Amino acid sequence: MKRMYSLIAILLIFLGFAYVKETHQQSATKAKVPTVGILQLLSHPALDAIHKGIIHGLAEEGYHVGKNVKIDFQNAQNDQSNLKTMSARFVNENADAMIGIATPAAQALANASSNIPVVLGAITDPKGADLVKSNTHPGNNVTGVSDQAPLKSQLKLIQQIMPNMKTLGIIYTSSDDSATAQYHQFAALCKQEHVRLKAYTIASTNDLNQVAEQMVSQVDAIYVPTDNTVASAMQTLVSTANAKKVPVFPAVDTMVKAGGLATLSINQYKLGVETGKMTAAILKGKKPADTPIHFERQGEMTINLAQAKKLGITLPASVVKEAKTHGEVFK
Repeated sequence: MKRMYSLIAILLIFLGFAYVKETHQQSATKAKVPTVGILQLLSHPALDAIHKGIIHGLAEEGYHVGKNVKIDFQNAQNDQSNLKTMSARFVNENADAMIGIATPAAQALANASSNIPVVLGAITDPKGADLVKSNTHPGNNVTGVSDQAPLKSQLKLIQQIMPNMKTLGIIYTSSDDSATAQYHQFAALCKQEHVRLKAYTIASTNDLNQVAEQMVSQVDAIYVPTDNTVASAMQTLVSTANAKKVPVFPAVDTMVKAGGLATLSINQYKLGVETGKMTAAILKGKKPADTPIHFERQGEMTINLAQAKKLGITLPASVVKEAKTHGEVFK
């Protein structure tokens, strides 16, 4: 009998150890679920597409929301104080990585921490925005993906569609570092191609209608760089331009759907997917300092046939064919 009691005692002790070990393993597994903070400047189709792409990119690399990765998504709604507060939130919760969608969001995250990895979710000019030491060797806790538009190809497309254009207008937000950098690059290209470029700036969406009304009476076409403020009020710009039959050529594909005529641009969703994949690599141990900025080089043709009809513009057959074959057509 004593021997039986001893066996029972040993069995209970063994089961107890097994239970403690299993509980410990479960707790450890649960503790290993990483947190990724995503900070988006504001809501508009291009940035929303990047956000969706990020989630998809993480999933492709094995990180599924609600299962083995926690996503803390914050939208600052274009409020600078929100950017600072939300960045601090990620730091306080010890996020394993932080993603900034749009330059101001990325800058806020970089200012909030020099230790937590920061992944740029499609930032036009990382080096120019002082986010990295160089695009090839970031050298700190920041790396990511650039959405630098193929400006030369975009200008060529505008000239192809508008061969008799005398003056091209460009509108951008003066406080937007990325948009301002693109303006200077685009202006240099226009000078090389002997295209007369007239620039217009806004401080906020409140200025857009008044500036646009002035602009459409002075130009034959409008180019919009990668500018989140203008993108968020694209319908205002298009409505004003339509009244004077002036086509709008945006740098971003989603802005064509909102009323732009055409563009040859980097797909925003694909940029998000690449951002998600890079974030996954960092979660697995890759160092931001040694990870070069990723540039997408292949643009896709996007056209709006309904807008062309409204403006009385016949798009070149080659442009339409390219959009139907390798890009996107809005009808």
